Amino acid sequence: MALKVEKVVFWSGEIEDKPGALAKVLEHFAGAGVDLQVVLAERNPAKAGFGSVCLAPVRGKKAMEAAKSAGLSEATSFFVLRVEGPNKPGVGHLMTSALAEAGINLNLLSAAVLGKRFVVFLGFENESDLKKASKILKGLKA
Repeated sequence: MALKVEKVVFWSGEIEDKPGALAKVLEHFAGAGVDLQVVLAERNPAKAGFGSVCLAPVRGKKAMEAAKSAGLSEATSFFVLRVEGPNKPGVGHLMTSALAEAGINLNLLSAAVLGKRFVVFLGFENESDLKKASKILKGLKA
């Protein structure tokens, strides 16, 4: 079965590193009825008391208004693919090996299995690597 591969545009921003800061950001999306697929939040080791949040998708007027009201903006330096397919042993190796053989370096990988399917977010250094990776991944049979 072919993998489902799509580019994901993340929105991001800085948040305080304190209880409730992420909930406050997500409140904007919940109030607007926006269904997010992925939320990544972490502390900023270089800036005490602060962290960052990245999330997607932000599509449509309500979602964009929610993102802006939460203090987020489109993350123009993130080059990310979302890949989905049937879960089975070795599929992660299949994808990462194919990318490595093409000389494509990953700068992000986040994966999860839900039932019999997996979803993985793969980050790349630039748009060119993202496009090459998309072609390669679409050609794989999982």
